[in-house]
Amino acid sequence: MTERRAILSGSTFEWQIGYARAVVDGDWVHVSGTTGFDYATMTISDDVVEQAEQCLRNIEAALAEAECTFADVVRVRYLLPDRQDFEPCWPVLRRSFGDVQPAATMLMCGLADPRMKIEIEVSARRRFPPHGGAMSNHSEAPVAPVDAYEPPYYVAVFTTVRTQDQSDYSETDARLEDLVKDVPGYLGMDHAQTPGGLGITVSYFRDADALTQWRTNAEHRAAQQRGRAEWYQSYTLHVAKVERSNRFTRAQDPQSPTAG
Repeated sequence: MTERRAILSGSTFEWQIGYARAVVDGDWVHVSGTTGFDYATMTISDDVVEQAEQCLRNIEAALAEAECTFADVVRVRYLLPDRQDFEPCWPVLRRSFGDVQPAATMLMCGLADPRMKIEIEVSARRRFPPHGGAMSNHSEAPVAPVDAYEPPYYVAVFTTVRTQDQSDYSETDARLEDLVKDVPGYLGMDHAQTPGGLGITVSYFRDADALTQWRTNAEHRAAQQRGRAEWYQSYTLHVAKVERSNRFTRAQDPQSPTAG
């Protein structure tokens, strides 16, 4: 049965009106129209940009409880009573959505409380795995692990928790994946990401020299420095020598429509 659950923020409006801050329905997450109230104190700024920032904090909290992030958002609706208030909010909105670029609509309409100057509603789709580790940029490729090579060989296991600032991350990630292929002794790479946002990348190398060549590559080192400065909340790196390796592949069902 498809999972369906409600996420509550503690807003008094949810109890008074009878709705949830967000509803998780399978892979889909629908976040209700969210305003700039701080739900802990039920106070709201008079400044539209500050309201937009608080809207996004409220939405981010709901998405996190649904085990996804702004990277998973596919549709945004902005509702404002005054069209002149929209453009001042653009830099704030771009920080959250500029990299993922969801579909978006701006509507001018009255809101429930005259103090409210902006309301934001989003829909997201959780990806298992995907903003890019990366939420995957390889979703169209066949899903298959790197082969089990004859030992010994080496692996580098890179686990990450990403920040919201992912400017240029996807482009840099794709560039590095092309660059590492030129390293003699590079064997391949596996990617995965947990629903909670832990990225896992495993890179395989024939010998320690190949691993060292990649570790000391100037472009790779520059990307590492930028990752520490901008893209990663935290990460770990584990390097190991593989002494045993095996593989299993299930025989294809001849009755399956994909059997050819």
